[in-house]
Amino acid sequence: MQKITVPERPGWRDRAAELGFTFADMGGEPYWDETSAYRFTLRQIEDDIEDPSTELHEMCRQAVAHAVTSEEWMTRLAIPRPAWDLVERSWAHGEPELYGRFDLAYDGNGPAKLLEYNADTPTSLYESASFQWLWFEEQRDAGVLGPNTDQFNRIHEALVERWAEMAPQGEDIHFAANRDNPEDYATVEALAWAAREAGLGAHFTDLAAIGLSDEGQFADDKDRVIGTLFKLYPWEDMMRDEFGAHLQSSSTRFIEPPWKAVLSNKAVLPLLWQMFPDHPNLLPAFFAADVEAARRGEPTAFAAAIAAAEPQLARGQVSKPIFSREGAGVVITEDGQVTDQAPDDSYSHHVQIVQALAPLPDFDGFHPVLGAWIVGRSCAGLGMREDRSRITHNLSRFKPHFIEG
Repeated sequence: MQKITVPERPGWRDRAAELGFTFADMGGEPYWDETSAYRFTLRQIEDDIEDPSTELHEMCRQAVAHAVTSEEWMTRLAIPRPAWDLVERSWAHGEPELYGRFDLAYDGNGPAKLLEYNADTPTSLYESASFQWLWFEEQRDAGVLGPNTDQFNRIHEALVERWAEMAPQGEDIHFAANRDNPEDYATVEALAWAAREAGLGAHFTDLAAIGLSDEGQFADDKDRVIGTLFKLYPWEDMMRDEFGAHLQSSSTRFIEPPWKAVLSNKAVLPLLWQMFPDHPNLLPAFFAADVEAARRGEPTAFAAAIAAAEPQLARGQVSKPIFSREGAGVVITEDGQVTDQAPDDSYSHHVQIVQALAPLPDFDGFHPVLGAWIVGRSCAGLGMREDRSRITHNLSRFKPHFIEG
């Protein structure tokens, strides 16, 4: 794994604007940055990223199977009690999943470490699946990249295949997001594009325009009943808003399914560590309250596991809320001292977990995080973001990658 300086494509910003990639620059900083790219070997991609990510996803599914039958874990995952039946039935009925993104720490050596799983509403999809591939093809055609290079990216093709598996030809899918958020809109458009290629109908509707009919069904702003809904709206919010009581009775099929609420929740990290202790791709993770109790010498069911992990936690640990976005509420502590803290603590009222610190590599003052995309149940591609901070924020930079060697 290396960071390689490469020339930018002439006129790429005009091309981005043509294609609707309107957020290539954000907040006066580049978001899409092709002044350099990350180079991987095929072995690194296959052995350290693709196969482990597919295995991690299978482990996550096992965690869901355990959690939905456990009152203790449904409580710890902060899933509202009225929604327990919705989540359990969703899993029991085998409702299909579409996609997700593992965030991994990796420096080219040793196993990648799971930082968290964006399993419900992951963004940066358009950049990963489409604009990154366009960059690769054009740079290879221009001779900037060699003729034997490749990119780990069949995300779009995998999404087309997955939509075909999930829905019969001709079914209409509603895609809902915040119309005023360009990144969210690009994500649902990328998914709708794949759905159309799979022979499905795709309708965009603004999240705020969805209402409830007199018959208790969800409907869009044209009063069309929503039979199947992809929503870029997290389950933890859906279950708590004013329409939450109608989720089950509406008969709408939701993508992602309700059982994804177990995985789109950082409380799954302690559950994974409990189920798969010392797995090479996992970091020790516990609820902060359990760690504090164990350090006070109070009895806890996790005392032995916390004691075993204590030397690693003492060197470096990351605390984060079980619900948060874009690094909000994250605090890094090393040798007992806070060394990094996200400026946004708007999610810090939620339950906290503690995870052992996985140091991110430093490339020219930037720290990359790998986004391994899961489509269906397999890893289908890679997207990368880097930040000057060790806590990846909303305005981090997206970097293209390629495979050579």
